Amino acid sequence: MPAAQCLAASADAELVAQLQQGSEAAFRTLVERYQNRIYRTVLALLRSPEEAEDAAQEVFVEVYQTIGKFRGEAALSTWLYRLATSRALKHQQRAQAKKRFAYFTSLLGFDNNVLHEPIDHVHPQAQLEGQQQLALLLAHIARLPSQQQVAFTLRHEQELSYEEIAAVLNTTVPAVESLLFRARKTLRTHLILPLRHV
Repeated sequence: MPAAQCLAASADAELVAQLQQGSEAAFRTLVERYQNRIYRTVLALLRSPEEAEDAAQEVFVEVYQTIGKFRGEAALSTWLYRLATSRALKHQQRAQAKKRFAYFTSLLGFDNNVLHEPIDHVHPQAQLEGQQQLALLLAHIARLPSQQQVAFTLRHEQELSYEEIAAVLNTTVPAVESLLFRARKTLRTHLILPLRHV
């Protein structure tokens, strides 16, 4: 393990000990150290800054409430990524349920108003050159099965290693490789075929 990783693991272990003793200063340190990574992770999955902000805050609330149960079997960052991806997937499920409810109520004529408009968010990176292709890619990533979506996001947007992703997903490295292979294959199929018909 490189020296920087050893130092970070040692600092995290000390931080966890302080958190488990109820230190508010340690909690502030945790938030300062991880808030950007957690926010970027949930934003990559949710594609909505408001939803991502809510989900990230919920992750830190959950950490505050459950830090006593943390046993250090995984790295603190792994545990945080696991909480973040789980929270983001719960937000996605709620949003999908709201959309289905709005769709069915509008079909059944319970009300003339749409109860929930679909999220219309353009990821900040989409403002760069190639905006349409990036929007298409993001749409297809959002349609991947949840495990593939999480693995793809952690690998390509958070740049985690296969081992770190396996720890977050509580699976093996070969399973991560398989998830990433299937995600890339699906994305290639959906992104290359439309370009051939142009």
